[in-house]
Amino acid sequence: MRKAFKYELCPDGETKKMLAKNFGCVRFAYNHFLDLRQTAYATDKTSLSFVDCANMLPALKVEFPWLKEVDAISLQQVLKDLDQAYKNFFNGSGYPKFKTKHDHNHSYRTQVINGNILISENMIRLPKLGWVKFRNSRPIEGEIKSVTVSRTNTDKYFVSVLCEVAQPIPLPRIDKVVGIDVGIKDFCVTSDLEHIENPRHLRKLEKKLTSAQKDFSRKKKASKNSRKARLKLAKIHERIANQRKDFLHKLSTRLVRENQAIHVEDLDIKEMMQTHYLAKDISDCSWSEFNRLLEYKSLWYGRTFTKVDRYFPSSQICNECDYQNPAVKDLSVRTWVCPQCGADHDRDENSAENIKKEGQRLLAAS
Repeated sequence: MRKAFKYELCPDGETKKMLAKNFGCVRFAYNHFLDLRQTAYATDKTSLSFVDCANMLPALKVEFPWLKEVDAISLQQVLKDLDQAYKNFFNGSGYPKFKTKHDHNHSYRTQVINGNILISENMIRLPKLGWVKFRNSRPIEGEIKSVTVSRTNTDKYFVSVLCEVAQPIPLPRIDKVVGIDVGIKDFCVTSDLEHIENPRHLRKLEKKLTSAQKDFSRKKKASKNSRKARLKLAKIHERIANQRKDFLHKLSTRLVRENQAIHVEDLDIKEMMQTHYLAKDISDCSWSEFNRLLEYKSLWYGRTFTKVDRYFPSSQICNECDYQNPAVKDLSVRTWVCPQCGADHDRDENSAENIKKEGQRLLAAS
């Protein structure tokens, strides 16, 4: 399996200039060949492949000699990325878009060829850049396959090292199974009746965020003060994202360690986001990312992860007698009493228990 190790780069002034050139060159190559592919199809309905574009690249370097100053492998890689973007489009994703230089997030990827990428303690050797210092926060495992260098909108540089590693040793088998019902008031409720508080990272910093946005909007465009205000705003967004990521990783890791099987609901989050008065809170929760983390960590450590159908009425069914109460469809109903067996139900706790039962049923049927 492949695993990425991400570190913060500490480039000096000259290295930053070279990185800026590389970011600009891969963006130029991507836009140039995207335009060629669009023109070729519009003119005579022909489609250019990756091989066709790669064969044109040497001539492009002659026409624009500054393309030779950067990592040649990264230019080849961006053509593969463009080709993959077209394949994704034909599989249902959006049409490839031109990249703008005004975007403050930049990156390029390069491959390992003939030992061109090496790591020694807190230094990494990258093509055309030489040895660059980085914050070596954890040891790299396995064989290096590729490296992605990126710059965030807060002017930080990162290097992500993709390695081929051995499959992690599965965790010891346990007999505990859990169903998880996500929400807004509580981030999630488990079938063990554990209520995990929603940290509401965005809401907690919303006043600072609003103030920074107003400050940025009032600055003269492209001025020094505008750049300072943009950086301040970006740092608040980065802090929110980092807090959210930290919370999701810690919670997902704990749940995977404590349970042999994890069952969640396959929510249609895109549709739920259409409810505008809830959209901000739903976005802040990042349920899709939470499920993604649970899924791949379960796969790594020998756990079972199951998604229950989104149309399964988990909130409406009594987990004691299986009576379905249509009145509970209203989200304002937080507690209810089963008309058939008289059991008292907390909406979320009952839903989590039903998700657990349905997940176990799906496992047994598979």
